[in-house]
Amino acid sequence: MEQKLRRDRCMGDNLRKMRLEHKLSQEKLCTMLQLRGCDIGRTTYEKYECGELNIKISVIIQLKKMYNCSYDDFFEGLDVEK
Repeated sequence: MEQKLRRDRCMGDNLRKMRLEHKLSQEKLCTMLQLRGCDIGRTTYEKYECGELNIKISVIIQLKKMYNCSYDDFFEGLDVEK
C-alpha cells in the first residue's frame, strides 16, 4: 500500500533558488534529470516549484547529486513557523 506524505510545507522556493543559482531553465533541468533516470517533464517540475505537487524522493536524490549540496539545503527555512 502506497502511503503519501501530506504537504504542509513547500520547498518550491528552495528548488527554484537552487535551479537559478546553477543557471538552469526548468526545461534544461528536466532534460538532465531524465538522463539520470527520472521520468519528469517541465510542467511537473513547475508544479514542484509552485507547491502544487510534492516532489518525489528520487528527484531530490538526483538534484542533490547534480547541485552537490546537502539535503538540508532543500529544507532550508521550512522549520520556521509562519
